[in-house]
Amino acid sequence: MARIVVIGAGLGAMATAARLAVAGHRVTVYERTATYGGAVGRFAREGFAFDTGPGLLHLPAVYRDLFVKTGKEPLEECVALTQVDPASRHVFADGTRVDLPNASRAGTVAALDAALGAGAGERWGEFLVRAREAWDRTRRPLLEEPQPADPAPLAREPYPALKAGLLRRPTTTLAQVGARELGDPRLAALLDAYAGSYGFDPATAPAAAAVLPYMEQTFGSWYVGGGLRALADAVHERCRKRRVEFVFDTAVEEILEKDGRAVGIRTAGGGTVEADHVVSGAPVPELYRGLVVGWERQDDWPRHQEIGTSRVTVCLALRGAREADAVHRTVVHAADGRPTVTVLRPDDPALRPDADHEAVTVTATVGPAAGRDSAWEAVADRMVEAAAAAVPGLVERLLWRHVRTPEDVQRDTGSWTVPGPALAGARGALLPAANRSPLPGLWFAGGWSHPGGGLAHAGMSGALVAGLIVEGADFRGSR
Repeated sequence: MARIVVIGAGLGAMATAARLAVAGHRVTVYERTATYGGAVGRFAREGFAFDTGPGLLHLPAVYRDLFVKTGKEPLEECVALTQVDPASRHVFADGTRVDLPNASRAGTVAALDAALGAGAGERWGEFLVRAREAWDRTRRPLLEEPQPADPAPLAREPYPALKAGLLRRPTTTLAQVGARELGDPRLAALLDAYAGSYGFDPATAPAAAAVLPYMEQTFGSWYVGGGLRALADAVHERCRKRRVEFVFDTAVEEILEKDGRAVGIRTAGGGTVEADHVVSGAPVPELYRGLVVGWERQDDWPRHQEIGTSRVTVCLALRGAREADAVHRTVVHAADGRPTVTVLRPDDPALRPDADHEAVTVTATVGPAAGRDSAWEAVADRMVEAAAAAVPGLVERLLWRHVRTPEDVQRDTGSWTVPGPALAGARGALLPAANRSPLPGLWFAGGWSHPGGGLAHAGMSGALVAGLIVEGADFRGSR
């Protein structure tokens, strides 16, 4: 039985801890804040409750596998999962609206034809065929296997883009895919919105980002009853049942090294904890900036993804009942100086004081130039203006709002930036850090490590790290 220290109590770190505990190891999690969940947080006030991180779950099979492998109760006995249908409503800059069904290729084609004109759905469907080819080429090495020692093959573009122009100029970015292959600026905006929701700029994201809409439209979107925080509660409880120990309000200040191997940690109080393995769920760039002796210089840092975007979230407490034909998720596309926003309106009694009120969350992806401190209020103003296209009578119904800025993200997670999922192409710039660190005995789990950010990807990282520790060099990936 090995002694294992886990730094951080985010979803990926807790998924690792539960799997390692089931394998017979003694696992202790050290979390610098007062609670678990990392980015999967909650804000509650006056009977209203809001998810402050992700609002929907994609690829729930990742967490089904976690619960099957770590106990008798399956995921659906621990949380209530519901498919969101329609998966999303889109309100484009010209006012056109379209409702996209959940995980139905034929339904999506028909909806796009009806809203955008004959042929729009067919072009989108043909694009998804090419996106599937990119998915098939990268799914296993990007999601189910440890990152290879030589990631050069993943640096090549897997998307089979259509050639354009007499000179057959290559398509290298997602924005170029939209402009050259979709034939309608609204379809291009639809594609851009998928990249933006994960923090990527379509102008620089590789064409391989086409796998993001393919993944969502193929495998569906799911809501967890009580909000996504309920999933964090369930994973934490599964860890406790497997006798994982949690130590909160305890920051880790140094990873101890001896004879070229990680051998424990030093906490903020000065105490030291010996360990056979250290698993870090902390943001990898922050880890490099001080926790590991010898990695102080940026030139020494192992490769990691850093896309540089964050989130502003506005929690809206509304008077009045949610209308009968309201949809769970609406994407209001950028127009008139307002950003693209995602508006979540879950029909969940657990999130509101009574049936005569509604809790709504509005989220936008932002870069570092968007604002600082009080300037975020101006960003929030524009976000609420945009959200009015998704919520009838929003201004008149508003009781109060609560704005969560990237500074709140940094306080909760340790980093201003929200990491994105791993993407092939882009010369490897969007590959996160490998799970096996350059220092033997130190492992990376969670959104900052392979296979990247997002609830599903963080859960996959837990499976990979646990497999590498338990099975060692023989581990070839999830099955």
